[in-house]
Amino acid sequence: VTLTFEEAAKGCAKDLNITRHEPCSACGGTGAKAGTQPQTCSACKGTGQVRVQQNTPFGRIQNVRACDVCHGTGQVIKDPCPRCGGAGQVRTTKRRTVKIPAGIDDGQVIRVAGQGEPGQRGGPPGDLQVLVRVRPHKYFVRKGNDLYCTVPISLTQAALGAEIDVP
Repeated sequence: VTLTFEEAAKGCAKDLNITRHEPCSACGGTGAKAGTQPQTCSACKGTGQVRVQQNTPFGRIQNVRACDVCHGTGQVIKDPCPRCGGAGQVRTTKRRTVKIPAGIDDGQVIRVAGQGEPGQRGGPPGDLQVLVRVRPHKYFVRKGNDLYCTVPISLTQAALGAEIDVP
């Protein structure tokens, strides 16, 4: 999100359009068509792993890898959901309000708990990370927690003293 210098100094609330995956409402996130259920994979018997043996000149080597049929899930969807295509998730855009704290600096990240991508197989959603960019100001420059403002004065004002207006 990009902020003006004043918004960063005083704090504000910004509305953001966030695109992320949501569980499919048609299948409840299972990926199977309504009224059906995913079935146990016959290749791995529901474990999601298969053992592969290879004969080499040095002997027999046994490896365990993810099942090619179910891709490690242990379940196969015979009749996929027509809305999500069997993925169990659909891409949606929602409007969220993010509160920006006062004094935030350029490059800082705001963490919004529970507003990120949903977890696998019904797991809890992750956190949304909002990167903040602050546009430079016409008069002020921020260095750490200090504000600097350059005001030009004449040599006479510097030598004799004067009252000047500072923005």
